[in-house]
Amino acid sequence: MSAARRQRLLVHLEVLARPRHARWDALGLLAVRAYIRDRLGALGPVEEHRFRSGIDEGTNLILRLPGRQNGLAPLLVAAHYDGPLNSPGADDNATGVAALLELAERWVCQPSRRPVWLVAFDQEEWGMLGSAALAADLKAACQRLKLMVSLEMLGYTAPQQRYPIAAMRALYGERGDFIAVVGNTTTAPLLPGLARRMGRHVPTRVLPVPNRGRALPDLRRSDHSPFWDLGYDALLITDTSFLRNPHYHRPSDTIESLDLPFLAAVTEAVAAGLEGL
Repeated sequence: MSAARRQRLLVHLEVLARPRHARWDALGLLAVRAYIRDRLGALGPVEEHRFRSGIDEGTNLILRLPGRQNGLAPLLVAAHYDGPLNSPGADDNATGVAALLELAERWVCQPSRRPVWLVAFDQEEWGMLGSAALAADLKAACQRLKLMVSLEMLGYTAPQQRYPIAAMRALYGERGDFIAVVGNTTTAPLLPGLARRMGRHVPTRVLPVPNRGRALPDLRRSDHSPFWDLGYDALLITDTSFLRNPHYHRPSDTIESLDLPFLAAVTEAVAAGLEGL
């Protein structure tokens, strides 16, 4: 992996990792939104997808990039840009957004086989409101997607790894040094090839879950789950969040706690993995 990529990711993180919440850190949220809009806007036209849920309003940002075969159903690759209360949210989810911005620049220079829609979601921390609104609009428009991918916490490693089911430890290992790819059961045919391509860059573990993950609610806690619920194929790509990272939703979720070489490797792995679809 290149030192230049790590440096670009760090530059993004230094802007994105700050308190930014729709209710309690509105100015921070606006500043982060403006940064993402500017960075994506330098690559192409950015749509502001506004939504309202009860008394809450928000704005998703969408950049649609052409592929080498534009007749294929697009990939939707997303990360939420709002943050938790009273935390700079470096891993949650400045890492996902930094990777999204890096991938956008890559796919402008080296177009993917399929069109790619890059989405920065608002208000994930308030109940996945932004992703639920976009998923509903896409479903109502009968919009096909090859796959939705949620980039959710990508930059933390640890000597120990916890699991939602203890028996998973024997399968996936003791160390928190891998990236996890969680999909609904209809994505199962894609997972072996995806894991093989991603695994050339970072240790990768895959998990298909039945019934939209309802038996394991912790696996639904990101922007992929509204897409599962509406029948789309969707993946969560994550460092496993609070199952590994003790700084989750705390003031200590800072850039200094991150493993930047791991984040850079994950970003490269996502690009390699999705290129094969």
